[in-house]
Amino acid sequence: MSPSAPAPRYTVPGLDTDEGRRVIDLLSLRLHALNDLSLTLKHIHWNVVGPHFIAVHEMLDPQTAAVRDMADAAAERISALGGEPHGTPGALVAERTWDDYSVGRADAIAHLGALDLVYTGVIEDHRQALAEVSEIDPVTEDLLIEHLRGLEQFQWFVRAHLESSAGTLANAGADTEKQAARAAAPQSATAKRTPAKKTAVPASAKKTAGRRGAKKTTASKRVTR
Repeated sequence: MSPSAPAPRYTVPGLDTDEGRRVIDLLSLRLHALNDLSLTLKHIHWNVVGPHFIAVHEMLDPQTAAVRDMADAAAERISALGGEPHGTPGALVAERTWDDYSVGRADAIAHLGALDLVYTGVIEDHRQALAEVSEIDPVTEDLLIEHLRGLEQFQWFVRAHLESSAGTLANAGADTEKQAARAAAPQSATAKRTPAKKTAVPASAKKTAGRRGAKKTTASKRVTR
């Protein structure tokens, strides 16, 4: 978890140094989240495969560039508030509150199922920071609102690949990135949409079944993790 920064020696006009420190603390974790997201987007960009490869591969580069710009804006706001933005990998790993992205080389749609959960986490935490900072600093509030506008649009792009015509998401109910990837994978989606085919029963078997009565079988329970 991000440690509380010492109070800056100065901050922007209209805030005292304790208020400045609080905003710096909130922005520091947002900076880590955005840097981590930009790296995750590149990781997915390099590791997607399958029939949707080129569409997803090319969709992610503009998102990566935009998220890097968001990180730059957050870092510069920290500096303007009198703080010190930490952009090194060591600081990110030491202070973040989440684990590394957990999916390697995989189908493009499976990756999008996992990426949807990543965006949800970043957006929820951005909104929480926004609620806290809105009582202190309207300028930083405006910055986070602008970030959210872009992040939520990017999540919409991702979800458009996962949504059915009925409006449900292929990864609905998944709690982890790997679960979401498995649920969104094309073979999983096909299995959900395609009912099991009935096999023809020979006439002799029908007569036997009629005498004995159809025997019911218990469906195997689905194991979830």
